[in-house]
Amino acid sequence: MTDTGQQNRPETSSAESTGEGARKNAGVKRGDPGTRGRTTIADGVVEKIAGMAARDVVGVHAMGSGISRAFGTARERVPGTTKSVSRGVKVEVGETQTAIDLEIIIDYGVSITNVAGAVRESVISAVEWMAGLEVVEVNITVSDVKLPDEEEEEDEEQPRLR
Repeated sequence: MTDTGQQNRPETSSAESTGEGARKNAGVKRGDPGTRGRTTIADGVVEKIAGMAARDVVGVHAMGSGISRAFGTARERVPGTTKSVSRGVKVEVGETQTAIDLEIIIDYGVSITNVAGAVRESVISAVEWMAGLEVVEVNITVSDVKLPDEEEEEDEEQPRLR
């Protein structure tokens, strides 16, 4: 049997369709409004939530690999574009659950295991609270360590002439 979406819809009489029934049944409870329809959350929304939550953790220097950061830097220089908060984030979103993969660069001198744990906790908390999805896993890849004497990629690409 296929669900046509009409099983849960109440039948309306001609009095209800003209508004008269609404006054008569004003005190009748129809159930939880949260069960009256479907909410779909796009992958990009979960990516942004996870990216923002991961970036807020102390010890996370940047997100994504060197290649994705280089492309992102070039894209951000185009007028009208914004910084991509989902760089370094990949998600799989189901109806009630999500799995998240993160690629991060950490600052030198911090505990990788402590930062990864804090990132995992921050991302799970933010996604479950904002999106209402159960986070089944957060996989973290530490792709680099930012050393104190390394210049930022943005600084290296400055014009030679002024």
